Amino acid sequence: MPKADVTVLGAGIIGLSIAWTCLGRGARVAVIDPGGPGAGASGGVVGALAPHVPENWNEKKAFQLESLLMAESFWEAVRGASGVSPGYARLGRLQPAPAGEGLRLAQRRAESARELWRGRAVWEVAEAPAGGWGPVSDSGQVIRDTLSARIHPRRACAALAQAIAARGGAIEAAGDPEGAVVHATGAAGLEEMSRALGRGVGAAVRGQGALLDHAAPEMPQIFADGLHVVPHEDGTTAVGSTTERGPLDDGEAAAALDAVIARAVRAVPALRGAAVIERWAGARPRARSRAPMLGAHPLHPGEFVANGGFKIGFGMAPKIAETMADLVLDGADHVPESFRPEASM
Repeated sequence: MPKADVTVLGAGIIGLSIAWTCLGRGARVAVIDPGGPGAGASGGVVGALAPHVPENWNEKKAFQLESLLMAESFWEAVRGASGVSPGYARLGRLQPAPAGEGLRLAQRRAESARELWRGRAVWEVAEAPAGGWGPVSDSGQVIRDTLSARIHPRRACAALAQAIAARGGAIEAAGDPEGAVVHATGAAGLEEMSRALGRGVGAAVRGQGALLDHAAPEMPQIFADGLHVVPHEDGTTAVGSTTERGPLDDGEAAAALDAVIARAVRAVPALRGAAVIERWAGARPRARSRAPMLGAHPLHPGEFVANGGFKIGFGMAPKIAETMADLVLDGADHVPESFRPEASM
């Protein structure tokens, strides 16, 4: 008799979340990853769980909304089972509001958010905070939303791993897959599919971020000048994450991240003088469709794929896990059309 009903290949945020959710449905679960939990892109530093703008609504934005609304109960259950804080808190987000037509657009989005977010969260234009924590805003106003949350990526993966073990799941460096097999192998998995199919279904996209020694654990995250600034509960603040086009040597990568840190300080003056604790770089998996890739694996008949989280993997993880558990355990296919593997082929 097999020891596992479900084997998940890959211990990043997507794989671990699927394993945790399947365990909650009563399945016996094994996770296999030679690098261990959070060894790839999920071991980053930023952790911004932020929604797309509330307009031009589509199934990807609707899926993301459901996932962000599920996140609090999802991560509270993980924390309870593991005894480890994933660093989750729904503290919202501030963005500088532009002047002129940009401000009017932000106000129209506030109206659409009331409808599209169904009263579960707010998007509004407000006066910029006086002093202290906040972005520089030429208009004197900010866009504030209450849907955005933060998480500590590494701690979240560690908490999930502990929770899975506490519920009887196994996380191993190697082994033979048993039961239903889910490939959540990130950038390596996308590259494998691209090689085998002879066309690009996805790619690894380099990202960079930094941890600064600045404590603002109860403050909202900030999105300004294209950058995420995310205060964590451990007294650090993360900035990034960049998207680097093409290969960079070490000197170019360091200079690019230096520029990101300088931009973050200009955008959020409270960061001025904060020491850089750590620099991070990693390859994030982006499917060709730019949406998560969920469903039947195109190379392995009878098996499944869950890949392509890219920049929104942590925010999408609770809903992806639910959707894949429905498919793998119950045969119930609720995968959005734009998320199916064929959308990236």
